[in-house]
Amino acid sequence: METIYKVALVIMFLVVIFNLGQALYFMMTDKDGSKRTAWALTRRIGLSLVLILMVVVGIWMGWLHPHGVIQ
Repeated sequence: METIYKVALVIMFLVVIFNLGQALYFMMTDKDGSKRTAWALTRRIGLSLVLILMVVVGIWMGWLHPHGVIQ
């Protein structure tokens, strides 16, 4: 279960990055104020919130183990 969860987190992260790139593309190609850019950024924010919740749930369930930086 842990491996599937980690793969789902990576896929979700890649989807967030894709939406960010899509918003950049729409911003550069559309000459006027674009609804497509706003919609892509809105999706990115929503997916980022889902990703953060997935990380919190993974830590809470014990599937993810956070660690600190060793000094």
